Amino acid sequence: MKIAKPAAHGFDAGRLAAIDTLIQCRYVDSGKLPNAQLLIARDGEIVHFSHVGAAREGGKAVDEASLFRIASMTKPITSVAFMMLVEQGLVAVDTPVHHVLPEFKDIGVYDGGGGGVPFVTKPTAEPMRMVDLLRHTSGLTYSFQNRSNVDAAYREGKIESWHGGHDLDGFIGALAKIPLEFSPGTAWNYSVATDVLGAVVQRVSGLPLDQFFKDRIFTPLKMKDTFFQVPKGKLDRLTDCYTLVAGKGRVMYDRGAESAWSRAPKLLSGGGGLVSTALDYHRFNTMLLNGGELDGARILGRKTLDLMTQNHLPGKSDLATMSKSLFSEASNAGTGFGLGFAITDDVAKTMVPGSKGEFYWGGMFSTAFFVDPVERVSMVFMTQLSPSSVYPIRRELKTMIYAAMT
Repeated sequence: MKIAKPAAHGFDAGRLAAIDTLIQCRYVDSGKLPNAQLLIARDGEIVHFSHVGAAREGGKAVDEASLFRIASMTKPITSVAFMMLVEQGLVAVDTPVHHVLPEFKDIGVYDGGGGGVPFVTKPTAEPMRMVDLLRHTSGLTYSFQNRSNVDAAYREGKIESWHGGHDLDGFIGALAKIPLEFSPGTAWNYSVATDVLGAVVQRVSGLPLDQFFKDRIFTPLKMKDTFFQVPKGKLDRLTDCYTLVAGKGRVMYDRGAESAWSRAPKLLSGGGGLVSTALDYHRFNTMLLNGGELDGARILGRKTLDLMTQNHLPGKSDLATMSKSLFSEASNAGTGFGLGFAITDDVAKTMVPGSKGEFYWGGMFSTAFFVDPVERVSMVFMTQLSPSSVYPIRRELKTMIYAAMT
């Protein structure tokens, strides 16, 4: 792996080093984060790649081979997979979801009940379409939202359990029995929509989701360390994962040596199930930056990527206006949503340096990435702590990366 000279790619090396100091002193030495890894690239060339902290309790330091649970950074990969099928003419962005998943044909919108009382529903104003899954305007939700009788029903049914009773088809069947929170297209809510999109990919392609990813995306892009299940021979590289618990602080969530990710999941989660490395995700980012191609492997067409990275929220709205969600992978003001990514639509409203048209997302274990097609800059940040909302490190990283540009 080659690291280019920052100055040759428009970066001040001293200012990049200051980011490492912030990560080390404010987050790792203080015990806020167990570890951290930061990769910054321009035009696909890595200009900065730093590693801080231990991969496991009492173990060696994180390095370029360390594996991280990327959670919702799985979503852009699933969205790319879907758009590959669109390019083949097998499905369209405006296709009603029930045309591929007939279980959703008669799903209604919540209008009462729950908590032991039968649900009352009303018809949707418009059918749920694939675009609603891609931009999170489907009316679906997540069980962890703790906002409504609908997400309570998700918890009761263990809808999102990867090792529970449902495979991907069973998940769709169970989900379709629970009402939507709102009529598709009328609001934004972070949800299991991308898991549903994974089921669409599976049914339209005729391939299991993990096989589609491997054959059509990971192998062509040489992403050799990205998978739903960590192979036995690579398990020693999987980092420990932590969560914050009120009154206890940072506690072990998933120990690398005996991780749940070492077992095959029953539910292949296109919304959050993958493990990867910073170098693998960097290859995915670079493909996106290059308009769908990397090292001779064409994954998507350039104009398809152009479509995906525009703001698709109704009326070109932003999340501050449309969001009903408890989420932390994006800021609200000035942020739109494309076909699988948050989109910076108004830099001034975000109050963080950046470029109009930059796209990004993150995961519940505080991982993050962004791609800026204007400055030709991309970033991958890895660590393993949930929830992702507890520290403002993503905002700080982005501010300091842009401040390091010359």
